[in-house]
Amino acid sequence: MAVAAIALAGASFALDAKGWEPVRADVSQLNSVARSNDVEIKVSPGQVVVASTQQIRIKIFTILGQVVSDDSLPAGVNRLTLPHGIYIIKVADLTCKVAV
Repeated sequence: MAVAAIALAGASFALDAKGWEPVRADVSQLNSVARSNDVEIKVSPGQVVVASTQQIRIKIFTILGQVVSDDSLPAGVNRLTLPHGIYIIKVADLTCKVAV
């Protein structure tokens, strides 16, 4: 039963994530979580915001290891709306854990 509940919970992540969208508003007030030379990851309730100076490949996983997003993002600021939870984000050599 517990395995079935975990499998069903994982399926809902794919349905809840709406996809990356470009951000045109000021995001300077968001909490910065991680930063490298080319990438900065910020979070706010219900969303992850990634700013990059070049096109990047990003992967987001649930704390259980399920893939939530595996995408290429263009340079600029992009946002992904996610359900409340803890996620692992991997961008190039940068890996961090975030609470959304």
